[in-house]
Amino acid sequence: EVQLVESGGGVVQTGGSLRLSCAASGFTFDDYHLGWFRQAPGQKREGVSCISGGDGSTNYLYSVKGRFTISIDSAKNTVYLQMNSLRPEDTAVYFCAAAPSGGSNWCWIEFDYYGQGTQVTVSS
Repeated sequence: EVQLVESGGGVVQTGGSLRLSCAASGFTFDDYHLGWFRQAPGQKREGVSCISGGDGSTNYLYSVKGRFTISIDSAKNTVYLQMNSLRPEDTAVYFCAAAPSGGSNWCWIEFDYYGQGTQVTVSS
């Protein structure tokens, strides 16, 4: 059974940093894509970043490029999202996600599994 448990959210001032963690179990990282999504109040869920389980290639939402970094620690079965230079518009519930790669290195796909989410609030 695939399980994803996020942690690391909190309240931070504009310009601050947070690192989100997602402890994953029930699958092999090499065979899955991993991603981070977010949903602000009254907004649709949007993809923030993803990383390919095949070749480690990454993709980012345009508004977070250069500020956020996704990474994997396979030994710990954990995926991270380092968030720097945070802005009030980054405020949202952040979700970790996973999906079988199907042999493709393109990670912006429909994700099958999501965690419960962790709240990130950036105060101005």
